[in-house]
Amino acid sequence: MGNNTEVNKGVYVLIHEFDAVIVGAGGAGLYAALEASKTAKTAVLSKLYPTRSHTGAAQGGIGAALGNVDEDTPEWHAFDTIKGGDYLVDQQAAKILAEEAVQAVYDLENRGLPFSRTPSGRIDQRRFGGHTRNFGEAPVHRSCYAADRTGNMILQTLYQQCIKNNVHFFDEFQVLELLLDGARVVGVVVFELASGEVHVFKAKAVMFATGGFGRMFRITSNAHANTGDGPAVAMRAGIPLEDMEFFQFHPTGIKDMGILITEGVRGEGGILLNNAGERFMERYAPTLLDLAPRDMVSRAIMTEIQEGRGIRGDRKIDDYVMLDASRLGREVVESKIPDIADFCKTYLAVDPAQKPMPVQPTAHYAMGGIPTDIDGRVATADTVYEGLYAAGECACVSVHGANRLGTNSLVDLVVFGRRAGRHIAEYVTGAAMPSVAPDAGDAMRERIAKLKTESGDHPGPIYGRMQSTMMENVGVYRDEARMTRGLQDVKDLREAFKAVRVQDKESRFNTEVLAILELENLLDLSLITAASALNRTESRGAHSRVDHAERRDEEWLKHTLAQIENDDVTISYKSVDTSIWEPKPRTY
Repeated sequence: MGNNTEVNKGVYVLIHEFDAVIVGAGGAGLYAALEASKTAKTAVLSKLYPTRSHTGAAQGGIGAALGNVDEDTPEWHAFDTIKGGDYLVDQQAAKILAEEAVQAVYDLENRGLPFSRTPSGRIDQRRFGGHTRNFGEAPVHRSCYAADRTGNMILQTLYQQCIKNNVHFFDEFQVLELLLDGARVVGVVVFELASGEVHVFKAKAVMFATGGFGRMFRITSNAHANTGDGPAVAMRAGIPLEDMEFFQFHPTGIKDMGILITEGVRGEGGILLNNAGERFMERYAPTLLDLAPRDMVSRAIMTEIQEGRGIRGDRKIDDYVMLDASRLGREVVESKIPDIADFCKTYLAVDPAQKPMPVQPTAHYAMGGIPTDIDGRVATADTVYEGLYAAGECACVSVHGANRLGTNSLVDLVVFGRRAGRHIAEYVTGAAMPSVAPDAGDAMRERIAKLKTESGDHPGPIYGRMQSTMMENVGVYRDEARMTRGLQDVKDLREAFKAVRVQDKESRFNTEVLAILELENLLDLSLITAASALNRTESRGAHSRVDHAERRDEEWLKHTLAQIENDDVTISYKSVDTSIWEPKPRTY
């Protein structure tokens, strides 16, 4: 196997051949690559240098029922996951998540991850929202952490292991197209930023691990690279996306910026205050208080603001509340949340050991994405795609349901990234290398050439209008009128996007080409998100409708599957696995 260059229509096309191609170099992609590389020649394609992937922004910890601080069991963790997801979670998948989290954490420790320690030398654990003992009785210490740099430590650990295992890395490569032969994967077409060339990677197995798409919103904790590349490319290949109406707003983003202030601050004892200095979560979640699930805390903050108990920003939409960690003392702040302290000093000129931090909800995490089974195989209601996998935030197993618990994102990455990698390692040993069509890559190469040879509009205004309409109309609180307006706005923006062209005509390092490709992905996912949200006439988890305030299991205990056909969104459904616990009303 190897790489070669072929002449196609007078243009040199780079053809690469690998057993397994992983698109995305965050926690899920690196763990999958590490496992797949045991039997497969494995390539990782990433539009970033791997250790800059967004997994590195995860601060607070990874949930696992180790029982190092409090008594705990995986069964309690699974129950919290299902209850927190408002019973839209597939329960056998949640059971796997909780059970395998324990070994996954110990595996990371054995690979060199420097977890914070208890005085006795065990992996330390702290509280996080929605995590309880004995099926909701009281909060539990379950989050394993490395100060407030847990995600970064996971990235560093897994990347080093991949280098050791001779995984091939292709950095600054943007995925453009998924190549399928019926329901069998053939490879992917990608754009190399450094040269401007289109490459074709053919492979026995392809996995998407491209992360989230929070950049569709104006205020978000997501990095600029989080543009939903994997889900958008998969959808354009004919694969419907699952549960896209559910997008989590983290309650504590830095005011006006969205940079995350980890839930670990509240786990250590920080509290939320309104403009009267009142600990308002006593009204909304008297048992779990500031550590209630994120959707509840975000709605509580927005309610305080809407009812005049927020602190005024420049506009009503910019109002905020305060997160007070000064009560913890300087030693705790500097030892347990050092990066957060630095963020606040840098961006707010606030020392959190002395003063409260101004916070507001920020678009944070996509519960929906590419539908998969428990081994990471892409699977719709009636089709399992051969050799095609997905894991992490771009995928939907579904272990997060309508609302993800804090720390479960990193659990999802390592548990299902590892499972997918192991399945790939087994699958490729008996699979034949597919062939790609002679014209593979032609359409994308011609499209990029058209962007650079014709004159047209700049993408910036469209990007800004998309983020504003999604934030205002498909945000924390939703209703039919606002979502209808947001949906029409996105349709209009997708039409305006057709006139967008590149102003910079250079080939090498043309980031404007990359920005246009990313904007296209975000517009498609915005359309599906808005349409799916408008379609679901109930409130469940992060999907909170003021005009349909109740959860309606009799009609809506089902997963949404949505795709774009002829500029409209078509929706179908598949059932939810409720094989362990019957859905019950939420109480906290």
